[in-house]
Amino acid sequence: MQQQHQHTARRSAPSARRFLKRNVGIALAVTATAAVLASAPSASARTGGSYSGSIVTDVRTAARFDFAAGEIPENITANPDGSVTLSMLGSCAVCQRTHGPELMRISASGERTVLVTGQVGEAISGNARGSDGTVYYALWAPGNADRNGVYKLLADGSPQRVAALPADSGPNGLAVDAAGRTLYIADSLKGTIWSVPVSGGSATPWLTDAALAPVPTEALPIGANGLRFHNGALWISNFNKGTLLRVPITPAGAPGTIRQVAGGLPNIDDLSFLTPYSDVVFAAQNGSSSNNGPDRVVVVYPNGTYKPVLTSTDGLASPSATAVRGDRLYITDGGVPDPHDPKLQTARINLPALLAGAVH
Repeated sequence: MQQQHQHTARRSAPSARRFLKRNVGIALAVTATAAVLASAPSASARTGGSYSGSIVTDVRTAARFDFAAGEIPENITANPDGSVTLSMLGSCAVCQRTHGPELMRISASGERTVLVTGQVGEAISGNARGSDGTVYYALWAPGNADRNGVYKLLADGSPQRVAALPADSGPNGLAVDAAGRTLYIADSLKGTIWSVPVSGGSATPWLTDAALAPVPTEALPIGANGLRFHNGALWISNFNKGTLLRVPITPAGAPGTIRQVAGGLPNIDDLSFLTPYSDVVFAAQNGSSSNNGPDRVVVVYPNGTYKPVLTSTDGLASPSATAVRGDRLYITDGGVPDPHDPKLQTARINLPALLAGAVH
């Protein structure tokens, strides 16, 4: 794999502080980040370069997976204990739906534990962690109303369906509100965000809008995809339309007016935030999943401007999701194109470079 090399002088601590002063909003986010730095899973097989002028550096492969066995990472949650929870699709056109999907936990030391295994023909798409530590995951079971929907893991590790969804719906990204009471579900086929109490019950169409709908003529018609609850709003990516959207939640729990944060991001998949206090987004563009756009990770600033921070030259191959813990960025790669290299990558966020990018 190609490595990029860029040599610039390292910025001094006083210089970094000057960057902070130039953007107060992001500076607050960086201050919060510095307070919660955490270690990443053990890494091996370096796949990218480290260069002091780049926003993201030290790109490494933390784990490799077996594409032929259906280990195709789709979504990720970074947990407080240093572990990550990964959704494995288990099926795709290339592997001919011969393996069921998995929900997998990888500890900080690299130990892998399969938490849940689905049936052949299904996919485990989004996963999320509630404030109480409960793990939720979306099970996309096409045509099967008896299984399609969202599940949670009980204390004994067994799955329980929280929300049943129609057989023709496509549950994908998940988000839990700050109070830990409501679960939101992105439906990639119906252009809908569903809501349901975390305790379970009937799923309600919380928001249905053309801005969330797929484009039927696309090779892979996927609308609302990534989903995050952040600062009193739901942030949603539309895969086909290449948009990042923000929908405020009113005090009554209803959706406010949809605002497009950024556009022109074909095949935008899942996303994450620099910190809980910052609107700086790291989003994956999963171009090789449908041969429609680049494979890259972009940083999206609060004013809607964005720039690539990782590309295929850094080893990206069907990047589907990002997660941030401290100054550590995680990326899931599905490995759809030959030579089928599914993996979990980690990288370091260069905070001074991130700030410099926000003001130039």
